[in-house]
Amino acid sequence: MLRCGHNFCRVCIHRVLDAQDESGVYSCPECREESQERPALMRCLALHNIMENFLITPPTQTETGIFCTYCVDYAASAAKSCLHCEASLCEKHLKAHSKAAEHVLSEPSANLENRKCSVHKKILEYYYTEDSACICVYCSAGEHRGHRVEMPDEASEKKKKKKLRDVLQKLSTKREETEERVQSLEKRRRKAQEKATGEAERVTALCRDIRKRLDNLEKKVLSEISRQEKEESLSLSALIKKLEIKTDELSSKMRHIEELCNMTDPLTVLREPDTGDLCDLDEKGGDGDTGEHDGGGEHTGGHDKPLHDVDGLDVVVISDTLHTLCDIVRGIRWGIYVGEPADILLDVNTAANNIHISNDLKTITNTSQKQNRPETAERFQQYQVMGSRRFSSGRHYWDVEISRSEAFRVGMCYPSMERRGGKPDIGLNNKSWCLRRCKSQYSVIYDGKETPLSHKVSSDRVRICLDFEIGRLSFYELCDPIRHLYTFTANFTQTLHAVLRVWEGSIKI
Repeated sequence: MLRCGHNFCRVCIHRVLDAQDESGVYSCPECREESQERPALMRCLALHNIMENFLITPPTQTETGIFCTYCVDYAASAAKSCLHCEASLCEKHLKAHSKAAEHVLSEPSANLENRKCSVHKKILEYYYTEDSACICVYCSAGEHRGHRVEMPDEASEKKKKKKLRDVLQKLSTKREETEERVQSLEKRRRKAQEKATGEAERVTALCRDIRKRLDNLEKKVLSEISRQEKEESLSLSALIKKLEIKTDELSSKMRHIEELCNMTDPLTVLREPDTGDLCDLDEKGGDGDTGEHDGGGEHTGGHDKPLHDVDGLDVVVISDTLHTLCDIVRGIRWGIYVGEPADILLDVNTAANNIHISNDLKTITNTSQKQNRPETAERFQQYQVMGSRRFSSGRHYWDVEISRSEAFRVGMCYPSMERRGGKPDIGLNNKSWCLRRCKSQYSVIYDGKETPLSHKVSSDRVRICLDFEIGRLSFYELCDPIRHLYTFTANFTQTLHAVLRVWEGSIKI
């Protein structure tokens, strides 16, 4: 049914809507009501209920396909079949049929031979329980004399129908369980769709933020380049102007000297200062030049000293500005897993008596001084402590500062993990997962199975990331860029807690 209320064959209406996809306008074939989006098909409850009633209604006489044996002029539907006469009768012939006891009537049937004994050709009136066979009256008086027999109706009710009802009950239970399973899967699918939508929105927002930051960074760098270019241009223009003035002065002196060289009057030439004095005056900035450096800080008059250009664009400033890009990328790579780290505090009630817990409940330190905490069932016997926060869903991460210890384990565990005796060490049982450091060697451990890590960990911090629904527990080294160390996969069946173990020094959440 469409929203306008008109009903169609599902195959046909899908074919019509598919043909309308190209135009982008959808209309009802009945009332021509239009919509820009493909209309959603709805179940017509009224027609559905009619069809349900139709399907569960017993077949009518016409639907059986059994016709009256005595109607020869036309095919009349049979109302009953007589087992004695081996004939089917319509309502008209049924009224005139014999009412004697041996004429047993039944629902219309095409094969009446199945209702009679194959030996004596008599109606099957009894049920022999031991052989589970239907027999006639002659069978009961002959080979089955003295045997325990029942009427077919009673046997059917006690034997077959009871079993069928039991089977029906089991099938009904299984159907309900299947329907519940379908509903559960539908719920999970909706959650997966919602989660995918949320992730898509998060990625879109993240990329939008990255583009915005890059645009701002580009504008900042281009603005800095433009500023330096203008400043450079002004400085060079002033320097060029001074040099042009200096060139004019030198040209004037050169013309004067050339005139002296071309003079025929020796007295005039002798009265001129020595050419060396002219050069000295030039180097000192003659004609009123004080010989000071120009505004660019470079000497422009001496011929024995090269003229230096200005330094050009300050690429150091530009590079420093571009380094902001590295900070942006680093922040994205560190924060793309989840937004903020989980706030974890250590649970003193689980702390062993040979470790010290800081006042802020963040640092665990190995100590030889017994802490005199009461011995309880939840307290670890040696070197360990759990976090107080429980994780039963979602994605979380937490970081550990490890620079002050060369022997420790960090990870997560179930609250049912053993605390004393047995295998209470993190990683040595099937209820905990950990990253282990012993001197400079790193490994991961679960259920007593240790896997060494091939590459060296040089950072002072490690990150533990949990994705509860997917069943992943990952460890990372917080270097630049961040580096993946190892990932455990498991079907988590209990809540999880952070857990730390230290043999020497201290580590901090």
